[in-house]
Amino acid sequence: MAPETVVFDVNETLSDLRPLAERFSELGAPEHLSTLWFASTLREGIALAAAGDYRPFAEVARETALDLLAPYTSDEDAPDHVIRGFLGLPLHPDVAEGVHRLRAAGSRLVTLSNGSTSVAERLLGEAGIRDEFEYVLSVDDAGIWKPAPGAYEFAARVCRREPGELLMVAVHPWDLHGAARAGMRTAWIDRDGRRYPEHVQAPDHRVPTVGALAELPG
Repeated sequence: MAPETVVFDVNETLSDLRPLAERFSELGAPEHLSTLWFASTLREGIALAAAGDYRPFAEVARETALDLLAPYTSDEDAPDHVIRGFLGLPLHPDVAEGVHRLRAAGSRLVTLSNGSTSVAERLLGEAGIRDEFEYVLSVDDAGIWKPAPGAYEFAARVCRREPGELLMVAVHPWDLHGAARAGMRTAWIDRDGRRYPEHVQAPDHRVPTVGALAELPG
């Protein structure tokens, strides 16, 4: 029996960030800055959460892009080129089939993103799987970024479930650590055979694809 309620992170868990490297290249910057940009955006948002503050993902993302691109271009609109690329990212190849498989197995599906609801709605809608998700949630409504407890507690309230009844799914160990500390069960999608860091709480489950979640116990 598949998990009853599955909560997905969105950015990099469902969406494939690799095409974003081309956006940086088009601006004369090294392609590897795409991963640094995303990590820097997360760092700043999480730092705000640690201080009890909040700013929308798009605002933080534009600021970090502006800083990283400064040595390569003086065009103040360059960050918008990056943001537009981020808004048009595709799903990972395993996601759509895996989502259908989970729904067929009876799982209730939800997203919880540090990004905006509109980004997740577009991503899922263009892939034809939006109707498979009961809720598309954002920390915009929680008022604080993951991995702060309030973000996960917000998802549990919306789902009308106790945190322990929810399975949080992500590729980010820090996200799963926060979910575990908030009382949720966790599953790590490891598409690349990476090492899981020991300084955070180990996930309850480790799977190679979204579809493999359907084989987990309820």
